[in-house]
Amino acid sequence: MHIGYDAKRLFHNYTGLGNYSRTLLRSLATYYPEQAYFLYSPSSRVNSETQYFMSDPAFSVRTPKGPFKAWWRKVGVKRQLKRDRIALYHGLSHEIPLGLKQAGIKSVVTIHDLIFLRYPEQYRWADRQIYHFKFRHACRHADAIVAISESTKKDIIHYFGIPPEKIHVIYQSGHERFLERQTPQWLEQIRLRYQLPARFLLYVGSVIERKNLLQIVKALAMMPAADRLPLVIVGRGKAYLQQVIEYARGVRLDSLLYFPDPCHEDLPAIYQLADMLIYPSFCEGFGIPVLEALWSYTPVITSNVSSLPEAAGPHACLVDPASPEQIAEGILRILSDEAYRQYITDEGYAYSRRFLPEVTAPQMMSLYEGICESGL
Repeated sequence: MHIGYDAKRLFHNYTGLGNYSRTLLRSLATYYPEQAYFLYSPSSRVNSETQYFMSDPAFSVRTPKGPFKAWWRKVGVKRQLKRDRIALYHGLSHEIPLGLKQAGIKSVVTIHDLIFLRYPEQYRWADRQIYHFKFRHACRHADAIVAISESTKKDIIHYFGIPPEKIHVIYQSGHERFLERQTPQWLEQIRLRYQLPARFLLYVGSVIERKNLLQIVKALAMMPAADRLPLVIVGRGKAYLQQVIEYARGVRLDSLLYFPDPCHEDLPAIYQLADMLIYPSFCEGFGIPVLEALWSYTPVITSNVSSLPEAAGPHACLVDPASPEQIAEGILRILSDEAYRQYITDEGYAYSRRFLPEVTAPQMMSLYEGICESGL
């Protein structure tokens, strides 16, 4: 079967959407090497994250030759899809080209989240209009929708009125590097490379209001000084980051904040060095840092709302993201109760096995085959 993919984020995004694209396609090629995978992108880029897709014979990369790259991705790509005899096209990040159904090409779209509708004040008006058109069009015209969590599925039904039977929850997986146990020597090398403290709390993600880093700092301010640990922040931000730093200065905790900028290959070691991950986001499509922590055998404190309980499982330390008191209580319990720490770590790792590539890739391939065989 010839399967086509919108690969723009695969080549040009190195956070959530790009990681989802690369992880899924790597998994499919590993477990279904007999299929042919075609990657359609306005342009390609070769680096450590994308080299695999440029060199593996399972993949064929297609880019436009003319100057109208945006038009090609949204409309003109259909000609190339027909030349490549694509049986099914998968829009990996919320959108599909216009007119696919009329061209006789079956399609799937992955919807990661509808946060722009839940928190419209955090997005520019123009961006909201564009997202609304793209997402709704894809949901209405694709043959099937993949939601990366039950939470996202509920939002698709609520905001777009899509029939539930059209939406398939297939959880995203993570990069298998997070499953590899690092040697003590390598861990110490990473600690020295990024000048990390001996013990620390970890936050991974964009530093934006929705992801709620400020509440972690407020929780630290509530804790006894003797129990506080440094907070290592892996992520970038602008105005909200400055707000967090200014608050930390005001309560004299800025010396506890560390801002390394690790490469992708070094991030698993940082997870494994951490005492715990704290991820008190108000809303996520899934919450990939939670999965990365669970695979790293690192305890997790995360929110009891949105998709986070799905990502973390019933045994994680789930807190109200609006309550720094609950975050502080969770930190103190994990630090002081070794039996509890071991329990949530063991149970979290066991729960996270449902997100392994060998579980998620067959679910996706089964959906593809069902669409192509049933004439949906």
